[in-house]
Amino acid sequence: MTEPHRHASHPAIATRLKRAEGHLRRVVTMIEEGQPCLDIATQLHAVERAMAEAKRALIHDHIDHCLSDGHGHDMAEIKALTKLL
Repeated sequence: MTEPHRHASHPAIATRLKRAEGHLRRVVTMIEEGQPCLDIATQLHAVERAMAEAKRALIHDHIDHCLSDGHGHDMAEIKALTKLL
């Protein structure tokens, strides 16, 4: 069995995602309660930004720690990562 793939930044990223999860649950509640669309859209925007920031942090950390240390990653992985940014 292989060792789990973890980086020092993963706990902070998980915390950020849990916060976004809480925001998303709040958005669902807002919709169910009939809150104003502008308020809902504002919260959805916050969720999107939190998710995008978490993704960017994860990818940048991967580039810094996995691709730059000579682990033999190929150009296909680098291209796939750039499409996700």
